[in-house]
This record gives sequence, structure tokens and C-alpha cells, in this order.
Amino acid sequence: MNPTIHLTINGERRAIAIDDPRVTLLDLLRERLDLTGTKKGCDRGQCGACTVLADGRRINSCLALALSFDGAAITTIEGLAGPDGTLHPVQAAFIEHDGFQCGYCTPGQIMSAVGLLSEGQAGDDPERVREGMSGNLCRCAAYAGITQAVLDAQARIAGTSADTLTETAA
Repeated sequence: MNPTIHLTINGERRAIAIDDPRVTLLDLLRERLDLTGTKKGCDRGQCGACTVLADGRRINSCLALALSFDGAAITTIEGLAGPDGTLHPVQAAFIEHDGFQCGYCTPGQIMSAVGLLSEGQAGDDPERVREGMSGNLCRCAAYAGITQAVLDAQARIAGTSADTLTETAA
């Protein structure tokens, strides 16, 4: 008998039969639920391309067994924008600050940034942002734009001006 888990994925409650108890959350999202925005990079928890939010906390979904998250709320890049298509402040800031090049790592970077900001760990210090985002690798080295985007999004969310913050991130 296959166990069934219950997940709220991007706001939608789902009951999902698990045919293999070893399936990772990443493989469940990509292969069973067609949520392919979450990327499989290293498949070892070292690159951050698979970052999603589980109950609001950042996790590497490639290391997480899907069964372990029964009852959890999972947010992927597909569920980040508003219902009317309005971009999340982090998504908008990534576009405005060229926080991506090839784009492969971008969903994981954005999800990690959202988690970092919701944890209140970014502040207005570029070094804190870089440290907080250090689990997400970018082979194209778009780190300056990523840092600026996170600082700008932090300022937008806090309702302050980011002009001075983004100048210090470069």
C-alpha cells in the first residue's frame, strides 16, 4: 500500500500518493507535479538551485524526503507571484538589478532571498546578505546583482528607499 501525504503547495492543498518512500521533495515537485521551476543542480545540497520554502523556512529540496513534509506548506518559485501576476518584491528586484545571467540558479536564489528576508537576517549590510546567500551558487557570477537585488527588496519590503543600499552593494 502506498502512503499518501498531504501538502499545501503554493496555497493549494494536495493529497499525493507516494509510490517510493525514498522520493525527494525535489523529484516529487518536478516529476510528479510538473513544478519545474525548482532546479536540480548538484543533487547533493551544495548548490542551492533546489531551494524552496517549507513552512516558511529555506530548504534544499534535493535532500528532503517528501514523506518528511507531510502536512507542510511548500512554496516554490511558481507560487511566489501574486494571484494577479504581480511579482514578489524579490522577483522584481532581481530583474531590475540583473541578478541573473543564464537563469538556471535564479529560482533557488530568489527563494533563498525570500527566506533570508523573512528570517530578518539581511539587514542593510551587503556582507550579511552575501553570507546569508552563501548556500546558493551562481556559475555565471552574478553575485553583485544578486546582492543589490536582495538589499533593494529588503528596502522595498521595509518601505524605505534603497538608493544608498544598492550603491554600497557593488
